Amino acid sequence: MKKIYELTAFEIKEKIASKELTSVEVVTAIFNRIEETDGEIGSFVSLRKEKALEEAKIVDEKIKNGEKVGALAGVPVAIKDNMVSIGEPSQSASKILEGYEGIYDATVVTKLKAADAIIIGKTNMDEFAMGSTTTTSIYEKRTKNPRDLNKVPGGSSGGAAASMAADQCYISLGSDTGGSIRQPASFCGVVGLKPTYGRVSRYGLMAFASSLDQIGPFTKTVKDAALALNVIAGIDDYDSTAEEIEVPNYLDSLTGDIKGMKIGVPKEYFIDGLNEGVKKVVNESLEVFKSLGAEIVEISLPHTKYAAPTYYVLAPAEASSNLARFDGVRYGHRTENPANIEELYVKSRSEGFGDEVKRRIMVGTYVLSAGFFDAYFKKAQKVRTLIKNDFEKAFEQVDVIFTPVTPGPAFSIDAKKTPVELYLEDIFTIPANLAGIPGISIPAGTTDGLPVGIQLLGRAFGEREILKAGDAFEQALKERV
Repeated sequence: MKKIYELTAFEIKEKIASKELTSVEVVTAIFNRIEETDGEIGSFVSLRKEKALEEAKIVDEKIKNGEKVGALAGVPVAIKDNMVSIGEPSQSASKILEGYEGIYDATVVTKLKAADAIIIGKTNMDEFAMGSTTTTSIYEKRTKNPRDLNKVPGGSSGGAAASMAADQCYISLGSDTGGSIRQPASFCGVVGLKPTYGRVSRYGLMAFASSLDQIGPFTKTVKDAALALNVIAGIDDYDSTAEEIEVPNYLDSLTGDIKGMKIGVPKEYFIDGLNEGVKKVVNESLEVFKSLGAEIVEISLPHTKYAAPTYYVLAPAEASSNLARFDGVRYGHRTENPANIEELYVKSRSEGFGDEVKRRIMVGTYVLSAGFFDAYFKKAQKVRTLIKNDFEKAFEQVDVIFTPVTPGPAFSIDAKKTPVELYLEDIFTIPANLAGIPGISIPAGTTDGLPVGIQLLGRAFGEREILKAGDAFEQALKERV
């Protein structure tokens, strides 16, 4: 029999609703699990145990009295440290925001609360979501991969992925700017969904690159991802980029039947550097889709090779602009005894930002500067359009696109990778952010004992198709075990 913390979000939701378990029992079991495991794993940077138990009691009372409750009633949920929540530490893992507490709730937090979810704490991340290892965090905790404590959990949402892989919660929200949900999901062997740009409000998400950032869930199953997306998706008056498109019930699309579905396989994603173990899992996964009656179609996304350089012009440029607001004046870290206002700005930012954030601010400022704007930033925007057009053309032929998530499995925490080598870890995930389309990483197997995920990409607002295909794949894998 499964322990409480081993159950899925959907199973927990149903057991609480049927009074088989109380929310207090579930929340207590989760905090016990965190106390047992987080000293080693380091998923969380702040916890709200007393408040969570109080909120769980309120949910239990509602259910006892027969009152209407939300879609996630009593379910423990974690959120990434770059999402603001009122009265709670919200530091984006940066010294520049040391001691900052939210003065309002991000829209996703508001929606979770409206769904009666129980928020248990904030998870570790790369500083301002810049990284793919969760090692650029200012916190002393170093997050480790629960599948192998000597390996990185991925990033920037490594804490969120690790919390899910370690059974420390049932849903964990992360953010994805160039793969920061899907890459750690693959490394940690959990499901990670990046919705379409504009599907989920970014209000209250500390901006890295505003045209690329998107909030999405980590879960244990595709069904749980659909459940979470039902809650957090939708229009928001506080976010002009949240599209006015009706939110369907994503659970309804999980029929298990994908006969006749056309799945595109882009030749550009099967590069020479692809790890042999990853290649084996990917090829076996394609066979699973074939066995389910899907039609595999070879496609081409010709501008894929330009995605990484395009991203590393545009994302730092937007970061340079967004992070200019952190100046040591209004909140967060301020240098001591500055001689003048210029020294206040320079020293506060120099002391407050880590090396990776400084590196990207400098790159971004350079490409936006006079004389280089046309040569770099403007040209990158044009290439971004070409990449988006590639996907639109591909989706005229296929329903879903299938790719690897990363070139290899999780690597050692002590690996001495250069910044460029780390940037290339996101080579398969970046194009979806540039095009604004949804993507999901689903556990598909292992190589050398480490998890390997597959990535499914859909057309804009085509989450139903990738969830449907992903769920059918997941169920087929379970039947084979």
